[in-house]
Amino acid sequence: MFGLFKKKKVIPDFNFSTIGTDMHSHIIPSIDDGAQSLKDSLLLAEQFKSLGFNKLIATPHVMADYFRNTPDTINRGLEVLQKGLEEAKIDLKVEAAAEYYLDETLEKKVKQKQVLTFGAQYILFELSYINEPQNLFEIIKLIMDTGYTPVLAHPERYPYYYSSIENLHKIKESGCLLQLNSIALTGYYGSGAKKVADEMVEHHLVDFIGSDMHHLKHAAALENSLLTSGMSTLLTQHQLLNKKL
Repeated sequence: MFGLFKKKKVIPDFNFSTIGTDMHSHIIPSIDDGAQSLKDSLLLAEQFKSLGFNKLIATPHVMADYFRNTPDTINRGLEVLQKGLEEAKIDLKVEAAAEYYLDETLEKKVKQKQVLTFGAQYILFELSYINEPQNLFEIIKLIMDTGYTPVLAHPERYPYYYSSIENLHKIKESGCLLQLNSIALTGYYGSGAKKVADEMVEHHLVDFIGSDMHHLKHAAALENSLLTSGMSTLLTQHQLLNKKL
């Protein structure tokens, strides 16, 4: 009897097939805080397929003090994942770039061109969640001067930018593209991040959307993001660069 009162699952009437590519995930196994085994990776891959994606760009963390990944370690992990997908007969194309942390080593990596890029020479990088970087615009200029295009990962998640959307306007005007985590639109990271995510959609500040997929909870939230008005707007009214990857 009580089953009659269970909330029915709402099925989105569209999916991510309109953009095709997710450009921010941690699906390569045993390389950072994302998938911890190939089995985990394949479960996530199946979720991506069910949501309409046909291509992924895996972006493992690169951090001087914690995740000391290199192009070599990332590419070796990519090969393991690609082989696993082939053996499991999961038709999903996967490439690899990286998510670089803005630390003391990033400038050197960029200058020496020891970075993994995606698409049209895009470099994905992230910031501290605690302290606003004082050299952000210098790094953006360096990346551009070196022939790359900077893409700031999930700006909606940095609390020091919550006070005014003008902060993100200034970053974008400097030549840096902005990547929104899709699940921020659901409130997954809290009300502050959701507010900024909604404002980014409203102000047409979103260049890329990414899942930032680490685990199955993220997969469930990603599906829920399809029920938000913000995602509906992004997929039907905005010219997201995901389509060109």
